[in-house]
Amino acid sequence: MDRTAQLTARLPERETAYDPPAAPPAPASSASLHARAAGVLAANWTGTSTVPSRRLYPHQWSWDSAFIAIGLRHVSPLRAQTELETLLAAQWGDGRVPHIVFNPSVPLDAYFPSPDFWRSSTAGRAAGAPRTVQTSGIVQPPVHALAAWLVHRADPGLSRARGFLARVYPRLAAWHRYLLHRRDLGGGGLVSVVHPWEQGMDNSPCWDAPLARVTPAPARSFRRADLGHGAAGDRPTDLDYGRYVRLAAGYRNSGYAEGGAFAVEDPAFNALLIASEHALARVAGELGAPATARRARARRLTAALVERLWDAERGMFLCRDLRGGGGGEGSGGGIGVLVPERGVSGLVPLLLPGLPREVVTALVRTLGGPHFGLGGRTRLVPSYDLLGAAFDPHRYWRGPAWFNTGWLLERGLRLHGETAAADALREAVLHLAGATGFAEYVDPSTGEARGATGFGWTAALALDLLHRPPGTSVSSPGTGTFDSRDNGGDRR
Repeated sequence: MDRTAQLTARLPERETAYDPPAAPPAPASSASLHARAAGVLAANWTGTSTVPSRRLYPHQWSWDSAFIAIGLRHVSPLRAQTELETLLAAQWGDGRVPHIVFNPSVPLDAYFPSPDFWRSSTAGRAAGAPRTVQTSGIVQPPVHALAAWLVHRADPGLSRARGFLARVYPRLAAWHRYLLHRRDLGGGGLVSVVHPWEQGMDNSPCWDAPLARVTPAPARSFRRADLGHGAAGDRPTDLDYGRYVRLAAGYRNSGYAEGGAFAVEDPAFNALLIASEHALARVAGELGAPATARRARARRLTAALVERLWDAERGMFLCRDLRGGGGGEGSGGGIGVLVPERGVSGLVPLLLPGLPREVVTALVRTLGGPHFGLGGRTRLVPSYDLLGAAFDPHRYWRGPAWFNTGWLLERGLRLHGETAAADALREAVLHLAGATGFAEYVDPSTGEARGATGFGWTAALALDLLHRPPGTSVSSPGTGTFDSRDNGGDRR
């Protein structure tokens, strides 16, 4: 049996990333943390969706909304459903879910790139961009089916009464089809991103080599609104931004057609697609639709992930630059080259249930080893290699620790039986979320807050970690007993 056949062989049935074994009881202080986190989500709620940050990110972001819905389900299942429905209502005709849905009441100069840069309704017309709402033209990691299934489980009665899954399932299926058919730019079965913003870890050093081939747009050709709300030392540089703008403008000018100068297979993006494919199989089963093909696809994608992106020597997954090593634009995709940088993206596949045991063992070892230092030098998982030449504990995705990746890795550790490490990471996420006022990200060693505070997904994922999986009860001193389907939240 060859390697691919071994990896795609049927695995023993076990709980997958969205249903890990129960976490330990929440701490006695959980009532206060719960109330504060819920307050952040209430303050960021617009009536139909939740902004990541009122000042820095005043619109709806795609993967932010998925993570926010996962936590919001513990406060209001109805609002969590509405969060995802609002996002999916802006889906394009070709199936893509845009990474930003713009709020027309927000001034154009409050965020760059603004709607007049993306020109979705005109430049995206051939791809089926909506006419009644302005969006960006790129995408973000596909966490949405995972979020939809978890939101359904928070209150199945409400979900069924509203037909929630029946309405979102066709849109989620179209979203996955777009990625699987339009974004397999390397021909190996994995999805590629065509802009660093799509992967969500904007200025990761993993992008430095692919971006070096992009001529930056002149600094005078754009105005960065983010620097008015955040410290320049925490944000991507002007050189980074110039390259981002050049890539985005080229993609826009092509009518948002794939095949440009930047194409990278990213491990976290693909791992989240696989986790969502598992979740979409659950959704299909709930609706009485066939799910076998989706489970088989998840296994095939897992095999392709290991085959194309696993680096046994480094003990983690790496990005594959499809335009590097002779795989340039017009080459038909090419094999490309692995990018020899250790980013947290390469650890995120730990949340998948179908990984070979030796891969899981190596990932856990790397997570606690000198490059990421979890449980030793670092309190939360840094976004980049502690020993890397580009490491910076303060600058966005070049070193700081983020709460969404902490949440994903906590789930992965718990899934694979690494209970002590999962408990410690969960405790650190909850403590630092509360201690920093729900910061956007933190210094991985000191826990110092960086970026915005009152950040949406930090509050939401802290809420989720305070709760056991749906259907199980948690007793906490001073808070009584609650069930995640009936936890004192509202249904308004």
